[in-house]
Amino acid sequence: MKEVKRPWGEEKHFIKNKKCTVKVLSVSPGQRLSLQKHAYRVERWYFLTDGYAQLGKKVLKFKKGDFVSVDKGKAHRLVAKGKRVDVLEISEGKFLQSDEVRLEDDYGRS
Repeated sequence: MKEVKRPWGEEKHFIKNKKCTVKVLSVSPGQRLSLQKHAYRVERWYFLTDGYAQLGKKVLKFKKGDFVSVDKGKAHRLVAKGKRVDVLEISEGKFLQSDEVRLEDDYGRS
C-alpha cells in the first residue's frame, strides 16, 4: 500500500495497474477535492463514511454504504463539510493517470 498526502487529505493506493486503480480517499474536515472531469475513465465511489459529493452543479449527501458511478466527462468532487469523508474509489478506463481536467481548485493547482 502506498500513502500519498494531498492538500485536502490523503490517498491510500491498494491496486494500480493498466486496468484499474483502487484507493481510499480521506478528505479532511472542511476540505474538498478539485472540481474535475475525466475524458477517458470512469470512477466508482463507495462511501465508507457519511459525506458529500458535488456531481455536476449539485452537492449531494451520501450515507455510509452508498455507491456512486461518475461517468466520463461528468464534473465531480468530494466535499468534507463537518467531518472527514472516506471513500473507496475504483477507476477504470484507457488512461488512469493524468486525464483529469481541473475546473476549480482551492489550492491553486491547474
